[in-house]
Amino acid sequence: MNRVAIIGATGYAGAELVRILSGHPETVLTVLTSRQYAGVRFDRVYPAMAGLVDIVCEEYSADRICNEADIVFMALPHQLPMAFVPDIIKHGLKVIDLSADFRFNDVAVYESAYQPHTAKELLKSCVYGLSEIYTDQIRTAQLIGNPGCYPTSVLLPLIPLIKQGLLDPATLVADAKSGVSGAGRSLSQASHYCEVNESFKAYKVAAHRHNPEMDSILSREAQKPVSITFVPHLVPMTRGMLTTIYATPAAALNVQDIVDCYTSFYSRRPFIRLCPTDGQPDTLHVRGTNYCDIGFKLDDRNNRLILISVIDNLLKGAAGQAVQNMNLMMGFDETAGLLHVSYPL
Repeated sequence: MNRVAIIGATGYAGAELVRILSGHPETVLTVLTSRQYAGVRFDRVYPAMAGLVDIVCEEYSADRICNEADIVFMALPHQLPMAFVPDIIKHGLKVIDLSADFRFNDVAVYESAYQPHTAKELLKSCVYGLSEIYTDQIRTAQLIGNPGCYPTSVLLPLIPLIKQGLLDPATLVADAKSGVSGAGRSLSQASHYCEVNESFKAYKVAAHRHNPEMDSILSREAQKPVSITFVPHLVPMTRGMLTTIYATPAAALNVQDIVDCYTSFYSRRPFIRLCPTDGQPDTLHVRGTNYCDIGFKLDDRNNRLILISVIDNLLKGAAGQAVQNMNLMMGFDETAGLLHVSYPL
């Protein structure tokens, strides 16, 4: 069994990692850290895990983690992982970071959206963990930068079409809606019940820090500079994300062209599901799962392709994809621990 440490285990993404990995057939949880709940049993923080995970949360200790783990998940806010990861990497452990600290190979792009980077030497070798796109690189990586939830929902429907030259990259507009858990577990006025309930609003319009992440990957896949217009919204539900993307076809395009492109690109990828052409994705159908459902509509009257994707922002948008990346890195079955289906109601 491979030993796993989760740094930041009591945040929303960290808790999802604990939930998934507590039943993973190839791993055993050995260390859970939490600054706020050090000395407290995990199942006291999350009573839903009673009888399943009784590990006591502890303060971060590099020596303990390096002695007790083979794989480390960093489920911490941006800026903290870059301080911890270099020591862990030096000890030969594999690391999957759920923050933005290792999503960029170009330090200037990272620093333009976040803050000065203190582990620049690792950026050239880190791999962007979009599981279905960079599978081969992930299999041989030691350090993975797990994608953001919004980029996952935007990139998965776009990349196959961009790579095949079916879309004009200069025309991309993405409109995305996220549940409140995307803001994390820390208290803030923006995620207070009274601020969110009965409310639906856009925020950080054309200024969200996931925008450079999407631009960077889209430019890589299009092999030329791409800048997508991105508008995120907050909806009054706990979890789930729906993204609608508008693009102009690069040439004459029909429904079968799009179906063939997706079918060819994702035919052997278990967590991508293409909706029937007479239906569209629904966040209800991916809740609590690692699936990304993709639908589309050709608007012939306006010469526009409309793409719609749905994910669970805490699973495919965070912890689920992180475990999928671990499975690839370690040579496990890609679906190990992840074959959950959503409740039908």
